[in-house]
Amino acid sequence: MHDWTKIIKKTTVADKTSGAVNTPIYLSSTFNQESFDHFGEFDYARSGNPTRKVAEEAVAALEDAKYGYLFSTGMAAISSVLLTFSKGDHLIVSKYVYGGTFRILEEVLPRFGITHTYVDLADLDAVRAAIQPNTKAIYIETPSNPILAVSDIAALSQIAHEHDLLSIVDNTFMSPVLQKPLNLGADIVVHSATKFLAGHSDILAGAAIAKDKDIADKIYFIQNAVGATLGVTDSWLLLRGMKTLGIRMQQSSTAAQKIAEWLEAQPQVTRVCYPGLKSNAGYAVQQKQAVNGGAVLSFDVGSEDAARTVAEETKIPEFSVSLGGAETILSYPPKMSHAELSPAEQAKSGITPGLLRFSVGLEDPDDLIADLKQAFAKIK
Repeated sequence: MHDWTKIIKKTTVADKTSGAVNTPIYLSSTFNQESFDHFGEFDYARSGNPTRKVAEEAVAALEDAKYGYLFSTGMAAISSVLLTFSKGDHLIVSKYVYGGTFRILEEVLPRFGITHTYVDLADLDAVRAAIQPNTKAIYIETPSNPILAVSDIAALSQIAHEHDLLSIVDNTFMSPVLQKPLNLGADIVVHSATKFLAGHSDILAGAAIAKDKDIADKIYFIQNAVGATLGVTDSWLLLRGMKTLGIRMQQSSTAAQKIAEWLEAQPQVTRVCYPGLKSNAGYAVQQKQAVNGGAVLSFDVGSEDAARTVAEETKIPEFSVSLGGAETILSYPPKMSHAELSPAEQAKSGITPGLLRFSVGLEDPDDLIADLKQAFAKIK
C-alpha cells in the first residue's frame, strides 16, 4: 500500500461505538470497569486513551512498525527513550545533534550516570573507535538540525548490531514518507511530531516508535511511569494534521530543492546546507536512504548582520523557532534552536554566525525566491 493511502486509512479509523469516521475525542481521565476481577483495555488515561491509541497506531504504521508511543513534546519522547538506559551506560551521539537533545545529554543524563561521546557519524571508523565496553546505543539525527549533515542509517545500524548496541534515529526532518529508518536497520525512531507530522504549528507532540516488543515495552514503561503523554485533544489534532502529510511533504520538498539550487548561485550566500544538492557531502547517502532532500535547508549569508537583514527584510516567511508547518519558517539557529550551545560548541557543530534555517512551507517557491532576492539586495 502506498504511503499516501496508508496515511488516510490509519488516520481515519471508524469509531466502534458510533461509526464516526473521525476518531472521537475521549475526554475522560478514567474508565469504568464492569468486572471486579477483570479490567478492560483502558483504566486511567495516563496509561492509555482510545483517541491516543489510534494516533499511536497511525504513527507506528507510517514507520512500518507495530509499536508507537506519543508524548507531550518531541523532547519528552527523546528524553523518555534515553531514560531507558541506566547508570554506567555510554552512548555514541552525532556531533550535530539538536540543541534540546544536547541539553539533556549534557545537563540531565550525567546526573544519573549515563555518559556520551560526540562523534562525526559520517566517519564510520571514528564511530567504531568510540565504542566502549559499556556503550549501549548510537544516537543518530539525519539530516541533522540545522546544518543537514547526513548519516548512513544502514551502515551505522550494522555497526551497532555487530557490537550488540541499539541504533536510535531522530527522523523529524524527513518524516516517515521520505525516510524509514526502521527499514534501514534502526531499532528506535523518534520524532518531534510538532513538526511535519502535525504540520500546522498548532500543537506540541513527540513520538517514539519500535518494531521489537522488548524495546517497545521499555519505552512504554517510561511513558506510563513518567507520564509525559500526549493529551487527548492534541492526539486528535495530530491525526487530523497527518492526513495531509504525504501531499505536504511532496510540495515542500520539491520547493526546497528549487530554492536550494537558486541559493547556490547567489553571491551573498557562502554556503547552502541541503542534502538534495549534488554538491552536498551527504548527497549519495541521502539518495540511497531517502526519497529526496526534504523540506528544510540552511544557508549562510556570511555574518550575523547579514542574517539580521534577511530576517528583517523577508516578507513571506515567519521569523520563528520550530519548523515543519504549512507556512515557511525562517530561523536563526545561534539564538534559537541551538542557543544552548556556547559559541565554541556552535562552531564545532558547523553553526556559523551567518547561518539561517529555512523550513519550506506550502507557498509558491517562486514567491519565496523573489522574497529572498529582494532581501539579499539589502545586505550591506
